[in-house]
Parts: sequence; C-alpha cells; structure tokens
Amino acid sequence: MKWNSKITLGQRHLAQDQPVYFIADIASSHDGELARAVDLIHLAAEAGADCAKFQHFLAKDIVSDEGFRALGGQVAHQAKWKQSVYEIFEKYETPRDWTQTLVAECQKAGLDYMTTPYDMAALQLMDPMVQAYKIGSGDIGWTDFLEAVAKRRKPVFLATGAADITDVKQAVGAILAHTPDLCLMQCNTNYTGEINNFKYINLNVLRTYAKCFPQMVLGLSDHTPGHATVLGAIALGARAVEKHFTDDNSRDGPDHGFSMNPQSWREMVDRSRELELALGDGVKRIEDNEFDAAIVQRRCLRAASDLPAGHVLQAKDLQALRPRPNGSLEPWQQQDVLGKPLPRAFARGEALMRDDFS
Repeated sequence: MKWNSKITLGQRHLAQDQPVYFIADIASSHDGELARAVDLIHLAAEAGADCAKFQHFLAKDIVSDEGFRALGGQVAHQAKWKQSVYEIFEKYETPRDWTQTLVAECQKAGLDYMTTPYDMAALQLMDPMVQAYKIGSGDIGWTDFLEAVAKRRKPVFLATGAADITDVKQAVGAILAHTPDLCLMQCNTNYTGEINNFKYINLNVLRTYAKCFPQMVLGLSDHTPGHATVLGAIALGARAVEKHFTDDNSRDGPDHGFSMNPQSWREMVDRSRELELALGDGVKRIEDNEFDAAIVQRRCLRAASDLPAGHVLQAKDLQALRPRPNGSLEPWQQQDVLGKPLPRAFARGEALMRDDFS
C-alpha cells in the first residue's frame, strides 16, 4: 500500500509542516432550515474554520426502523431522543436541493465545502461539488462503499471510532487500493458530551497509526467539550480536526449539546495556532528571541583579580560569572587556557575573550 504524506485541497496542504485544517461539521445543526445552514457557514468562517461539512443521508437508506425498534428501546446517546431513531434521522436530513446554495455560500465565506455521503446517490450527486470526502466511523465496515468513494480519486478523511485496529487496517486497505490521499482520523464515537469521556479518547492511537502508516496524514474527529483533546492530538501529529458546530448549545436537536459554538470554536483555533508555533521544528538552537538572554543569563570566564600581561593562568585566577558577551570564553573552556601566559593585562572582572587566546 502506498499513501501520500501531503494532501492538497485547493490552495491548502495537509502535511506535518502545515497548519491544522479545521472542519466544522454543521451536520444536523441546521434544524431543517436552509437559512440556518447558511448562517452557520458564515459563523464557522468567522470563528476560524477552514471547511464547512454537511451530512447527506436519507433515513430510509441509513437506518432500519424495524431494527432499532427490535432493540427494545433507544440506547447510547439516542436514549435521550424524544422521537424514534428513524423519525429523528428523517427530521434532520439535509435536503439535497440545498446543495448549490450551500456550495455558493461556502465560496462566499472562503470555506471549503465538504460532505459525508451515506448512500450511492449522495455520492454521485455531491461529487462535482466537493474536493474531498469524509467517511463517518459508522461506515468503516462498509468496504464496498469505501471503495466507491475512493474510486472518485479525491482525498478521503476516514474516522475510526468504535473500531479496532483490524477494522482500521481493512478500511485503509480498501481506500488505498484506489487513492493515495487518505487522512486517518482517531475518533471516539460517543456523543454524550460527558466529561468522563476523556478517559476513552485514547489519543495515543495516533502514535499507533504513525507506526503502522508512517508519514500518513493523521487527524482527529472529536466530540468532547473544551480543547484538551484537540491540543493533545495536534501535539501528537494530527493535521486535520473535525468538530460539530452550532450557534447555540441549548437548542433542541441531536447535535447541539456536544457541538462547539462560535466562541468556543474561535478559542480552539486560537489556542491551536499558538500550539503550532510553540511546537516548532524540533531543531535545538539558540532562538532569535534568546540571543540577549544568552548574554545576560550564561556565564563566562572572568579575571578574579587584576592580572598582568604574561601572567600564567591558574584556576584561582578565574571566576565563572554572568554576563557572557559574544566571543567570551565559557567555563567549559577553562582547561584550554590554564597554564598559558596572558597576552595582555586583565582588570578584575574583565571577561576573557577567544580572540585573546587565538
């Protein structure tokens, strides 16, 4: 299997030396209103998103009403839903005749438009409109569909929640058989927004992915509150982050409660950009903003008393004291000058310079 270490989306590049790409998953937060969907696109742009993503499913093609009823009651995060699973999915479908408007509004806002297609018809309809596809964790085992998406030869973002490493390798293989542009995203598929979910996020899976698939572009699809998970993922190499987005966490609907809002999204992006700067390139050096500090904080060799020219240096003649002006001898260089005659007189406290002994 071969994969690319850099993914190109228009003018953006996803790679280890590039800024993190933020995907605002508007999903069902439009609440069935096109005007809300448009507003959310522009709010996401103002908050610092790079991409607005929607989800295109039809209830009849994604869930079995009979199947969920046979479970004997709704489970997981769906237990709080006031209607049946089928009714909720039907209520929060993204109408497909919105597409041209959503694409146009993303262009106005300076955002990429993306979707998660959940059926072949959605894939075919959206293909002319998108530069890349996101695959939700729930479809990681539907390899026929993964291959159909990958055959479009566009970058694929694959979430890997509620899956084990065997599932992941199988899905990765299905996608890479048709495109080398894959962003592999760690994910914990729990939508409750509870604080104790942090112990299940398992960000170190990103280390595992980096070992299994060296130099592959990695990402995080996340549903936790706050920024800890995102910042940790970035530090571990994630270069794409997807979070749900809403304008009001108190609204009634399946996604609002655990989504980011414009204020928390902006905070997340700002802290992430700070972290990117702080991570640096890994080369240990005296940084540009440390040159003055390196003078005033570090020590150099100084004369412990007035010393005449020709004096043969002994250890008692020297002190290691701050500051260390450029060109001065450091304490670790003391053995290089002991036993040598001074080329000139030194006043007490004067720094010994390299040029004096060259």
